[in-house]
Amino acid sequence: MEYVNLGDSGLKVSRVALGSWLTFGSAVDASTTRACVQAALEGGVIFFDTADVYARGAAEELLGEALSDVKRTDIVLATKAFWPMSDNPNDRGLSRKHLVESVHASLGRLRTDYLDLFQCHRYDEDTPLHETVATMGMLIDQGKVLYWGVSCWTAAQILDACHIADELGCARPISNQPPYSLLERAVEPEVIPMSEREGLSQVVFSPLAQGVLTGKYSGGRLPAGSRGADEHRNVFMASLRDEQALKAVDQMVGLADEQGCSPAQLALAWCLRDQAVASVICGATRPEQVEENITASEVDLSDDVIERLDALFPPPEGPPEV
Repeated sequence: MEYVNLGDSGLKVSRVALGSWLTFGSAVDASTTRACVQAALEGGVIFFDTADVYARGAAEELLGEALSDVKRTDIVLATKAFWPMSDNPNDRGLSRKHLVESVHASLGRLRTDYLDLFQCHRYDEDTPLHETVATMGMLIDQGKVLYWGVSCWTAAQILDACHIADELGCARPISNQPPYSLLERAVEPEVIPMSEREGLSQVVFSPLAQGVLTGKYSGGRLPAGSRGADEHRNVFMASLRDEQALKAVDQMVGLADEQGCSPAQLALAWCLRDQAVASVICGATRPEQVEENITASEVDLSDDVIERLDALFPPPEGPPEV
């Protein structure tokens, strides 16, 4: 496993991370969560990502239980806050009240005294950005949070946060967590170049496009037990399984065979081709999936393979933001 610095910070993360969206606490029970976490640890994964809203706290609880016997200093633990956790009008967003209360709740569920990375799960139009940035600085000063990041923010929003942090004399965000894969490349023209200039890394989620890039849905199949066959977990998949996308994936499967790796390993290696992506966050419902994903960090892609993938999955048009 390779380890890299997250943004301009000194924090090291594994290039493959274990996530828990739509898995731990929902599709995956406690015993399987422990097995997946153990497989990750054995493979050199030190970066674990979750969020309070995943299974309404259950994902954090199961992850905290699975990591309870692991030396705390050996792992990097990340969670997020923004989405409503109840009907309480203050139990959502990025206000000082909600962020402070969310940190305390997440610390309890995760069985830890501090978070390595606390992330704003979305941008909050209803809270002044100064308040959010200042609160992150306060939580860092208190030692409850060591670093902070954002998720799915635009280039302009990230840049504003960096400037406000400088103005307030507090810590800047060090990471952005966007969806990123061969099928979702929207962050390439603006977000990635701006982040690199301002010292943020990308820690990307859904690098396998929710399983579509594994080839399991080839020909429109919906295998029993898959996310695509589960009406409660496939609500975000419609745009990823259109006819054109599946045809491109079919050709990618053949390219993976040529390279002697699985389609999943090829797709993850493509995400990791650029050091702007510090880590790929992979979910899993079985430890075997964790083991397969980990080996993707060892796959080297030639320029020819990257060009062929670009032909199958064209990058978005538009110049980088200046």
